Amino acid sequence: MSEIFGFDAYAPREIAQRVETVGVAKARLALLPLALLGVLAGAFIGLGALGFVIVKSDPGLGYAAGQWLGGLVFSLGLLLVVVAGAELFTGNNLLAMAWADGKISARELLRNWIVVCLANLMGAAGLALLVFLSGHPQLNGGAIAQTVFKIALAKQNLPWQEALFRGVLCNLLVCMAVWMAMAGRSVVDKAVAIVFPVSAFVAAGFEHSIANMYLMPLAWLLQQSGAVPPAPLITGAGMLGNWLPVIAGNLLGGSVLVALTYHLIYRRNPAHPEA
Repeated sequence: MSEIFGFDAYAPREIAQRVETVGVAKARLALLPLALLGVLAGAFIGLGALGFVIVKSDPGLGYAAGQWLGGLVFSLGLLLVVVAGAELFTGNNLLAMAWADGKISARELLRNWIVVCLANLMGAAGLALLVFLSGHPQLNGGAIAQTVFKIALAKQNLPWQEALFRGVLCNLLVCMAVWMAMAGRSVVDKAVAIVFPVSAFVAAGFEHSIANMYLMPLAWLLQQSGAVPPAPLITGAGMLGNWLPVIAGNLLGGSVLVALTYHLIYRRNPAHPEA
């Protein structure tokens, strides 16, 4: 352990070791706790998305202010995952580092990603149902329902190649947030590390697969209830058409651009300096 620039934080090489060690533990977690922690993470990210929608439903905010403030509020989701403890598919893309170092098998890696992604979907969609039943979307004169539908429809209409690359850029920032949070020793350290990268990806309009698993089912429920115009429609095929390329993009951004890059720097190159 070392101090960087006078702060009591883990150095980059130590972060790499911690990410790998945690990755091994995550890959070998028993199925039930893994799934339950995945459900929690999906709900946590959904809560962050709920906050983002509240901000975006305020017509008095300009575009830039709304995006950045919405991103700040959305950071709640990842902060809950990291501090309270949960298994998030996008953050778990960092397990690729442990796989590349031979500490976990490809089967263990894929088991974690598949179980956690499906559990995240259950948690995010389950929260969407609870939010719908609570009547929350009707607040602000129904503006929240309209905003959810507008956001979801834009995601459904996004060309697949744009969805893919927005997913890459999103998870580059999300995994950097998780990476930097691993440098901290306190909740405040972790919060500071998380807020800026997450706010940036939200403000830029990049695509987070798990957040979309909350927003799009909620929009579909609102559509079914007649709370939003009956056309154009949010469809099951439309949701999959967004989720699949975004998941692929998130995988590339997190596992390749962050995990495997740092693996090459710190785990395969022991002579590299600490910082």
